[in-house]
Amino acid sequence: MKPLTPFSSSRRKFLQQASAAGIACSTNVVFGRFASAQVAPTTSTVRVYVDSRRTIASLDRNLFGSFLEHLGRAIYEGIYEPGSKLSDSNGFRTDVLNEIKKMGVPIIRYPGGNFVSGYNWLDGVGPKQDRPVELDKAWNSLDSNQFGTDEFMAWCKMAGVEPLMGLNLGTGTAEEAAALVEYCNVEKGTKWSNLRRKNGIQLPYKVQKWCLGNEMDGPWQIGHMLATEYGLKAADAARQMRYVDPSLQLVACGSSGPFTPTYLEWDREVLEQCYDYVDALSLHRYFENTPDTTGGDSSKFLAMNLSMEQQIAETLAVCDMVGGRRHSPKKLWLSFDEWNVWYRARSGSDVNGNRQEAPHLLEEVYDLEDALLVGGLINSLLRNADRVKIACLAQLVNVIAPIMTNANGLMRQTIYYPYNWALQYARGRVLNVLTESPTYEVSKMGDVPYVDVAGTVNPEGGKVSLFILNRDLTKPHQVEVNWEDKAPSHLLSSVLLTGEDLKAVNTFDQPQRVAPQALEKPSTAGSRTTVEMPPRSYAVIQWDA
Repeated sequence: MKPLTPFSSSRRKFLQQASAAGIACSTNVVFGRFASAQVAPTTSTVRVYVDSRRTIASLDRNLFGSFLEHLGRAIYEGIYEPGSKLSDSNGFRTDVLNEIKKMGVPIIRYPGGNFVSGYNWLDGVGPKQDRPVELDKAWNSLDSNQFGTDEFMAWCKMAGVEPLMGLNLGTGTAEEAAALVEYCNVEKGTKWSNLRRKNGIQLPYKVQKWCLGNEMDGPWQIGHMLATEYGLKAADAARQMRYVDPSLQLVACGSSGPFTPTYLEWDREVLEQCYDYVDALSLHRYFENTPDTTGGDSSKFLAMNLSMEQQIAETLAVCDMVGGRRHSPKKLWLSFDEWNVWYRARSGSDVNGNRQEAPHLLEEVYDLEDALLVGGLINSLLRNADRVKIACLAQLVNVIAPIMTNANGLMRQTIYYPYNWALQYARGRVLNVLTESPTYEVSKMGDVPYVDVAGTVNPEGGKVSLFILNRDLTKPHQVEVNWEDKAPSHLLSSVLLTGEDLKAVNTFDQPQRVAPQALEKPSTAGSRTTVEMPPRSYAVIQWDA
């Protein structure tokens, strides 16, 4: 990260005026990334300072990946539905496939998730009539195995996405993990590459990114083990996999979230065993608006993206501590490969498939405030793009997802829009944005800025995008963007997600109840742009150089 440039004349003038008016202003850094200033709540002006020369990191597009697990209707009736009027000759849902291509989703984690810890990949390859119907013990569901590794790779090619393959380190072995790498990445002449060719695929897939298990710290996980045991198993798997293909990028399984009793200690013990053999560590997090987490307080819920940043900072501290103790020149990056809002559909029949095929599981219905928080979470990921290189919205279709399907088509849930905006507008390098905003107090979090801003600048063409969250539930805020180097020449786009009802949802009958609308055109004069952000809103604004 480049150091902050000295205060501009406009910002110095603001601080002088604030001091003269008796307003206390101090620059605070929240969890190492979010710069804000405490301003007296009597003012609604938010000042944002943007300098295209001051950036955090180049943006890895894999920061906006997603996830497909053999769970509920994510695969079957989601992306794969032979016999549907909407499916092609491969059984792939063309409406979903075209949507994913249009969105530009860069990478998708597969096949799990809890599912992977009991999955034998050999059951999902070869002639379909010979594939067994298996009981998925993780979700008490039946899996026909009609969609497996080869079908996923073919779908990824058609969708234009990179696979992030999950490995079974629960009931599976390190040898079986290396065998799957051989099946996917070796051209010919070996046992498993020859099996792939026998199955009709002559050229290797060349899969580069692999997850070494899933949530192995959780007692709910098939094959759950102690941290040291897992670390040794992950190291063995990594060695065997690299013997097959030295070019792999490997992600070790980190803590399932801050709620676990072994949080961070698990990460340390795991990395003590496998630090030298892996490239990254995983994080997972699901955000809730419940009596136990937020007290049902929407203003606190909309601040929860800051706790994501705390989790990232804490996990990186452990990674760097272990690396330092080992005198390693390597710095691990993070894969935040499960994140979303999820707290309604997580008990009873919502998580128990009752031994049915493609049961309706985890079909969370998202409202406006969920979408606003997802926007904030995207801002947090952008601010940590120097060390978070992969992140996966969990999941993509039907299961805690932005896209839902039925027999006649698809529907976009509220959270689809901020996710899609990130895919469409975030390019180039992440800006080190300074934001001075009024704050409000949140229990156990302190002073939280009403307005949260992140941004990117694309050196190729000079497009600048700002992503703005207004957490204020009742008041608009005037946002003043101060261009520290040069103001952009003209506005390209300004879209907004907002509404009177935070609990409003989209359905197949009312698919546009929560949908993007035009944001009042920002006004630029000289080196300053102003725009009014309505209460309860998330927006993206893009300018050209």
